[in-house]
Parts: sequence; C-alpha cells; structure tokens
Amino acid sequence: MASDLPPLRSPLDLERVLEFEFVRATENAALESVHWLGRGEKELADAAACSAIYGVFDLLDIRGEVVIGEGIKDNAPGIFVGEHLGTWKQGSPRFDIALDPIDGTTNIAKGTPNSISVIAAAQKPDGAPCAMYHLPSFYSHKLAYGPAVKRALKEKGDRCFLDMELGEVIAFIAEALGKNVRDVVVVTMDRPRHADIIAQVRACGAALRMITDGDITAAVAPSLPDSGVDLYVGMGGSPEAVLAAAALKCLGGDMQVRMWFHSEAHRAEVAATMTPEELTRVFRSDDLIMGESALFCATGISDSPLLPGVKIIGHRVETHSILMRSRSGTVRHIHASHDLDRKVVPLRKM
Repeated sequence: MASDLPPLRSPLDLERVLEFEFVRATENAALESVHWLGRGEKELADAAACSAIYGVFDLLDIRGEVVIGEGIKDNAPGIFVGEHLGTWKQGSPRFDIALDPIDGTTNIAKGTPNSISVIAAAQKPDGAPCAMYHLPSFYSHKLAYGPAVKRALKEKGDRCFLDMELGEVIAFIAEALGKNVRDVVVVTMDRPRHADIIAQVRACGAALRMITDGDITAAVAPSLPDSGVDLYVGMGGSPEAVLAAAALKCLGGDMQVRMWFHSEAHRAEVAATMTPEELTRVFRSDDLIMGESALFCATGISDSPLLPGVKIIGHRVETHSILMRSRSGTVRHIHASHDLDRKVVPLRKM
C-alpha cells in the first residue's frame, strides 16, 4: 500500500530550502540596523541587527550552534560563540554557524560605505565534531585570491604566500592572471600595522586600494568577476577569516590564514591551549570550512564593492543580497523590495 506521507528530504534538499531563511536573517538585520546609519551609535546598531537575526532563527527548525560569533573583541552586544540558534527540535538538521550581524560597525556609526550583514553555515552530520574551525586569536594574517590563482598554485606546486615577500606574491598573481604587475590591484585596510604591506605594494609598482573597515568584502572580492580586485592582504579579525572562507569555498577561490598576535600577552594566552605547530599553522579555506557543505549570504547595509546598501524610498525599502552554496556552486544576487506597510520583521527583545 502506498504511503500518504511526503518523501523525506535529503540533507542536500534541506540545505537548498534553508539557505533562503539564512538570507532572510541578513535582510532583516540590514533593515533594522540601517536606521542607525550615521548616528554614532555602533552598539545600538549592532543590537538591532542581532535582534533581527535572533527573530528569524527563533522560528527556524534547525539545530544551529554558533562557532564564530561577534562581540569577542570589544564586549559589544552580540551573538556569541556557543549559543544555540533555531528551535533545536529533535531530528532537525545540525549546522555550524558563523556570523557578523554587522561587518563594519564603525562605518555604520559614521554613515560611511562598506557595511554588510553576513552569515555563513555548514551542515554538520550527526556525530561529526565540527564543520567549522574556530581560530582563537583576535587577529589573523590573511591573504585571499581568486580561482585562477588557486589553479596556478595547484599546477606550479603549492606555495605559502605568507612566507614570501609580497612583491614575489604579486608577481606570481600577475603571471597567473596574465597581467602586468602594475595592473594588479591589491586591497588592504588602512592601519598602522600595515605600513610594511603598503610599502611593499608601492615598491613593486602594483595598484593599491585601502579600506577603513569591512575586510570580509575585501577578502571575497578577488573571487568575484568584475570586482576589480586581485588580492587582499592584511592582519584582520580571525572570525571574519572564517566567514570569508565560506564564501571562497563557494566561489572557487582560496585564502591563506595564520594567526597573528597584537600583543605577547595574547600570544601566551592562545599558546597555552595549542601546540607550537598549531600556533603557526597556515590554514586554507578547506581547513576552516570542512566537508562539502557551505552556505554564505550577505546583505548590504551601506554601499560596498560587494553589495549596494539599503535604499529607503517612501514606504518601500530595497535590499541587495548575495547568496551562495558550495555544493552547487550557485551564486544568487537577490534584489528585494519590502513594503513597510505590510512587512513584519520578527525580533527578539535584547
């Protein structure tokens, strides 16, 4: 006798359906936080984005564990490592989750470009210890590049860019992309700690672009067609490295990451929990996001090279998001129009 029950969804089907719930969370975070644009209140903006993300996951039948959270560096309001997201109903799919409700909180406070809301997730089979690697340092030395450079590395023998002179790295990238060195575009954050990076880029004659904040966008850019960026390098947040790695896994690009310590006290703190080999290990995207599963979604809050920001037009709001999935390699650009007279954003009281 035929069963009237619907067929069980495979893990792949569940991931395909749930990816749109993740992007709904970043959309709502952008909608709530944009009201704080330029008001000098980055913590209130962050709290609004967190409330919106919680509101979506409180209704979602998954067992999500936050592996990469925020609020670690400055005790800001945040969604923290170890928190559970979703209803945690028995039998619901398990996910490791990395998120930054606002990448670029300073930009929000100042009303400047380059802020996004971003979530990455990897489905975790029952019994598996983890699907994402948590880097315990505040900062990491990061170097991100696109698919053509990744292929060239594979063909010409794997090399550790982080141990090479930056001019040599740029020459390798120029050859892989069929460019002159002067046409290679390198992005880094405008920080005193990057003085040597800036000097090396200028010395070899490559083009330099500096950003104030938001290095997830910058790390993803070399893997996006027509971004105009060939290489991202710098010492930035370790949580952001894992988020960017999820996107690069979907796009076919890669990054090299090594923990970087801003003080000897922090180095000693991390060293007490790791072996010397782990402390100096160079991670690639596949080391940070393990297995086949990876989802990445982001919504623009203020304009960035990755996404246009939120546009408020009377009683209507337009958002731009990107949604990608590693198993299929599909990248979706979602332009949504929200009717404020009808839209309800579920929120969790903070």
